[in-house]
Amino acid sequence: MIRAITDMDVAGKRLVVRADLNVPMAEAKVSDATRITRFAAGMKPLLAKGASLVVLSHFGRPKGQVVAKFSLRHIRDDLSRALGRPVAFATHDAAADAAARLVAGAVLLVENLRFDAGEEANDDGFAARLAALGDIYVNDAFSCAHRAHASTQALARRLPAAAGPLMMEELSALQDALEAPARPSVAIVGGAKVSTKIAVLKNLVAKVDHVIVGGGMANTFLFADGAPMGKSLHEADQIDTVREIRTLAAADGCIIHLPADVVVAREFKAGAATETMPATACPGDAMILDAGPQAVVTFSTVLQRARTILWNGPLGAFEIPPFDVSTVALARVAADLTRGGNAVSVAGGGDTVAALNAAAVADQFTYVSSAGGAFLEWLEGRTLPGVAALQQTEKV
Repeated sequence: MIRAITDMDVAGKRLVVRADLNVPMAEAKVSDATRITRFAAGMKPLLAKGASLVVLSHFGRPKGQVVAKFSLRHIRDDLSRALGRPVAFATHDAAADAAARLVAGAVLLVENLRFDAGEEANDDGFAARLAALGDIYVNDAFSCAHRAHASTQALARRLPAAAGPLMMEELSALQDALEAPARPSVAIVGGAKVSTKIAVLKNLVAKVDHVIVGGGMANTFLFADGAPMGKSLHEADQIDTVREIRTLAAADGCIIHLPADVVVAREFKAGAATETMPATACPGDAMILDAGPQAVVTFSTVLQRARTILWNGPLGAFEIPPFDVSTVALARVAADLTRGGNAVSVAGGGDTVAALNAAAVADQFTYVSSAGGAFLEWLEGRTLPGVAALQQTEKV
């Protein structure tokens, strides 16, 4: 069982909160503060109840060295604005004294965890220093839960531990979509390569009723059926994998859907001339770059019957028009179903979030996860170290 920090008495307690404030920057300024504002929204009620916060996060990849451009000082003002109160800042050496001075409702941001090599090494000594900063450990960074680092695993063994609001929200959404979905359930799995999502596909065909396969992954499935690929991205060495996935799907009663028609082009560039043709007819000098209109109709029909939709990966080369058509069209269908209360929709992964933003429907899905690696490993059925650490704690 995982305890939620929102269910605990936090008045007068110093919370050591693992956040994910690894936000994009442009010219030393935060260019997208979404992660900061979402984190702050969950922390405000805890502060109002009399807790103080010691906020921990990584930022970039400094590899155990102090690198000025990766200092969390750059985000302090944004965090302060989001929380609506001052935020103190401390380096690792000064953190213990700064934390000891915190009063109820106060916030301390500690310097980038990855400035100390002990973070990524999951060093128990580093975790002990972090534990000395407060009374209760709170993990609110699902996006980092797939990493066995000091602040996500070792620290949870040293303090009473709980999940933060964002962590609980993510776990609930994923649990509902994958482990206990309303039926029929549909997974949309796209992207470039089957080889990178073998574990995802094997796990999903055992959990859901339908899997729609798109992108370069669909090309490999089509190639396994004997379809010509021309110059299309595909993996000729994954035919046995495709067959294995299909065997597993048949055993579990899961139906795999592939595009019946495709959009091809001779050039991979914006505004390139395109042709639509059967998926079995790609010319030798062309590339399959998107699912075709008939595929969109068929996939939409599958979605219309769904009660749960789980999405990871685009259906085509969505980042370059006109190869975004099928991804955008299907995203809007899923959004319409969600708005109408007919389906629960959960999506995640960097490309997927970008595609939903491009379709202007990300805010219309039931839940959109910003956790790339952690989301993918969850879909694979793996145990995430950061989540397991919360389940194992007996100190709460």
